[in-house]
Amino acid sequence: MELRHLRYFVTVAEELNFSKAAQKLFTAQPSLSQQIKCLEDELGFHLFHRTKRKVELTQEGNYLLPYAYATLEQVEKAIDKTRLAAKAQKNVLRIGFVPVAESKVFPYLLPMLRFENPDLKLSLQSMDAIEQYHALENGELDIAIIREKIATSAISNHLILKEKMIFLLPEQHALSKAEQITLEMLNHISLIIPSETHAPTLHSTIRNFFHTHHIQINYIQHAANILFNINSVSMGLGCAILPDYVRPIVKNNKSIVVRELTTELPLLDLYACYNKRNNQMNIAKFMDELKKRSPF
Repeated sequence: MELRHLRYFVTVAEELNFSKAAQKLFTAQPSLSQQIKCLEDELGFHLFHRTKRKVELTQEGNYLLPYAYATLEQVEKAIDKTRLAAKAQKNVLRIGFVPVAESKVFPYLLPMLRFENPDLKLSLQSMDAIEQYHALENGELDIAIIREKIATSAISNHLILKEKMIFLLPEQHALSKAEQITLEMLNHISLIIPSETHAPTLHSTIRNFFHTHHIQINYIQHAANILFNINSVSMGLGCAILPDYVRPIVKNNKSIVVRELTTELPLLDLYACYNKRNNQMNIAKFMDELKKRSPF
């Protein structure tokens, strides 16, 4: 049984006139009569008594009618809900981000984006670099705010900012009293470094900096996240080089001091990478707003 057969049946039952029902259904009367006959043959009983003067529902037709109404109503509801879900899905922008975005990007970007696009729903997910890369490749993310520049046939990128880095050390560390800290003074210090797995660009940038300047470092801990890195310094386990966005976080921590080096630390790039196969309309809204403000 097809849904159109139920619609034909309901319309004829409402009109009790095949000519009027055919006009309402935008079909020919002979075709409608044939469709009703096919339905009756499939069911094994008559739905209408038909004479030249009038059309009436049979007992079986009267019994079937409310169920036909209910079935068609359920189908309409299912279609409406599916359409709404599809529309809502199109209005969702899925953004992965590394922590710096929370302080350096989102506060300046998202309020205006939401104001100009009130129906746009943002799904923000804090993820490390590897997780973002795979989610972007798989189409699970629309945009990745990430340190790594990803450029493939499916993924484009835009430079958001270049961020400074700062040198952190325990308050009781001998170098905390120095007015100036040279690179030579860092020889063989104990350093907590972000994990290569969770922050590959930050990890390699720090290592390359010391390697380029021929400074030997004792890497005592590979921190899985920035908070663990900061806490390790606070506990006196070693020093750290971290992005500038952590400065407000450590500002009131009396166990940590921030010191300038005589040699400038390298800058860290931050990119917005987006999947060109995904939700292009909403990605374009985000990128247009971003380009108005970046580099931040």
